Amino acid sequence: STANAPEDDAPNRYSRTERTTYSRYGRDSNSSGSSLPSNTLEKRIEELERELAKERQENARLMKMAQDKEELIGKLKEEIDLLNR
Repeated sequence: STANAPEDDAPNRYSRTERTTYSRYGRDSNSSGSSLPSNTLEKRIEELERELAKERQENARLMKMAQDKEELIGKLKEEIDLLNR
């Protein structure tokens, strides 16, 4: 059950990060929105959304790898216990 705890926290970390990110960009656009054209801001938002999607994919891939390695470690520990007996 300890191994599942970090995975259970993952959605909460996304939510907190997204909230921080959105509020940060919200403030930035309010303070400088009048000096930048809206299409420039929209392009930047699209770019950041693509980057976020890539990072989420990479994060999911790394989490899967970590989970696979944890499972392998568990199986190897069982095998070691059997061999020791």
